[in-house]
Amino acid sequence: MINKFITFILVFFVYFNQHSYAENKILFIDVEYIYLNSIAGKEINKKIQSDAKKINDELLGLQNEIQKDKDKIMSQKNVLSQEELEKKTIDLEKKAKSYNDMMSKKNNKLNIYGNKAKVEFYNQLTKIVAEYAAKNSIEMIVKKENILIGKTNLDATKDILDIFNENIKTIKIK
Repeated sequence: MINKFITFILVFFVYFNQHSYAENKILFIDVEYIYLNSIAGKEINKKIQSDAKKINDELLGLQNEIQKDKDKIMSQKNVLSQEELEKKTIDLEKKAKSYNDMMSKKNNKLNIYGNKAKVEFYNQLTKIVAEYAAKNSIEMIVKKENILIGKTNLDATKDILDIFNENIKTIKIK
């Protein structure tokens, strides 16, 4: 009699646990896809690419200027005294170093902007994902990059992208 009662309780708990696991909702999203395809993400990427192009164009201009100065010094090599040649060479090296420092600062500033933009983007995305999970009784949403195999019906990327685009048109960077 006690064995039947214990068996009944075990079967009840096993059934209950299996039933409750079936109710658990776990989804995944492709965060990088949302970043690259959302309105705000495209705007951020466009600005970063535009700024990077400006920096590269400026760098090419400066390199050409330095090369012209170098060629000019080389053409005057036989005319200038050794002291004047050394002075012009040192000045050119200082100019090149100054340009390199300036370009490095601009690249660092662009990298900082990109990092801040991504952080703010992910903060906004996290809020939207949390609201989506609460509204739809989702227990867990995982990044797609952390999934080895998953059914496509568990992919909520499209839904989250649509909600993100409805609510977030631009990301303000502080």
